Amino acid sequence: MLFNSYIFVLLFLPVCVIGYFSLNHFRLYRLGQLFLLGMSLWFYGYFNPRYLWIILASTFFNFAVYRLFGRFSRPFWRKLLLAFAVIFNIGILFYYKYFDFFLENVNTLFRTDFTLRHLVLPLGISFFTFQQLSFVIDAYKGEVPKYDLVCYMSFVTFFPQLIAGPIVTHDELVPQFLDPAKKHFDWEHFSQGAYLFVLGLSKKVLIADIFGNAANWGFANIDALDSTNALLTVLAYTIQIYFDFSGYCDMAIGIGRMMNLELPVNFDSPYKSLTITEFWERWHMTLTRFFTHYIYIPLGGNRKGNLRTYLNVMIVFFVSGLWHGANYTFILWGVLHGLFSVLTRWKKAWFQRLHPALNWLITFAFVNITWVFFRANSIHDALRILRRIADFNFQAISGSLSSCFDPFSLKTIFPHIPKLDMLASRPNWFLAAYFLLALLLILGPRNAREQMEHFHPTVTKLLASAVLLVLCIFSFSSVSTFLYFNF
Repeated sequence: MLFNSYIFVLLFLPVCVIGYFSLNHFRLYRLGQLFLLGMSLWFYGYFNPRYLWIILASTFFNFAVYRLFGRFSRPFWRKLLLAFAVIFNIGILFYYKYFDFFLENVNTLFRTDFTLRHLVLPLGISFFTFQQLSFVIDAYKGEVPKYDLVCYMSFVTFFPQLIAGPIVTHDELVPQFLDPAKKHFDWEHFSQGAYLFVLGLSKKVLIADIFGNAANWGFANIDALDSTNALLTVLAYTIQIYFDFSGYCDMAIGIGRMMNLELPVNFDSPYKSLTITEFWERWHMTLTRFFTHYIYIPLGGNRKGNLRTYLNVMIVFFVSGLWHGANYTFILWGVLHGLFSVLTRWKKAWFQRLHPALNWLITFAFVNITWVFFRANSIHDALRILRRIADFNFQAISGSLSSCFDPFSLKTIFPHIPKLDMLASRPNWFLAAYFLLALLLILGPRNAREQMEHFHPTVTKLLASAVLLVLCIFSFSSVSTFLYFNF
């Protein structure tokens, strides 16, 4: 189920919030938790009920492993059980996400003809697999208290973060499920959460999807691009993925806040970063945390000299690229980020001598270039787009690209409005306005996390939220999935 859909906004979310707090109001806490679990499973299985058996099998298996750790005291058996659990979880992820990719490479290298299975990727499998891996590893270390099955299943399936994160640890969420103080409706928390949800929904529907149309046109028509339109296509995708993921993170945290549950911040104005290291401290923060805690530090981190540190960084970014998808474009994207991260560590003193504005420009330009590999269907296509930019063949903006920035058919309305009729004959004004607005929102005001720290309900915010929500609902006719649903 999508956050940006009629069924979610007009049915699922109201029923979930009202049902959960109604049961808790009568102190039916256990039933309230089961209700929330059932709603989360409905949310996950809405598109394809067959996904349910995958997440349920994974959840039951990992819970059984967690309970077995409590019965095994000898280190040998605990390590064997951990190895089995890791192999099982990675095996499921490999089968559904990478098996065809593996067969394609085997067929190419050894000239075999194994039949591809064309498996449908279960939604959120990368997220709930990593979340359970972190739980199992912490259980092996003896860092997990005793939880029952309902609490564990609620932790894994809690619908706001189930499909695209944040990747939550057990100690961040399960104690909140057990806290009686969080069981009862709170108007202040609800207003904060609703406001943040509407902001996130607006980012997705009113900004990300518009730029997504432009990016889709550009990447589908590479041969028609000159330097101007190629550059705008790249920047459009940079803006799309920013507001798409930022919007999802805001909505996830906002829904949690409505239900008195705090989810960790996963997005913190990454395009304001002055270095690539800072970028990864701000972009998909819980994924960075996972790789740091469960891969980088166990490999030795930065404790074994510079060369070993650089190798560990490259391993982490290689895995990060592969985690995002079974394609060499993602792997190259990860490797490029790893190389630039190593370079900034190696030449840290040189970068520190640069003016902050120049450091920002270098980082932002690098992120833009690497997003091309992330978005393109192949490395060949990515290089074609970059070559179009490098040709320095700057011509007029394509009419097809400009038309992507007319979401509400404004060009048919403005001719009937005095003093605005001239805009109807100048389509590039809409494009320029969208790009300017997006860049100002990215680099200018407080982000959602900072706004929540200073949030106070006002009539102005209520009216603004209502207007934005109505605009979003009227835009649901062209519903699109979130980009991170594919990962």
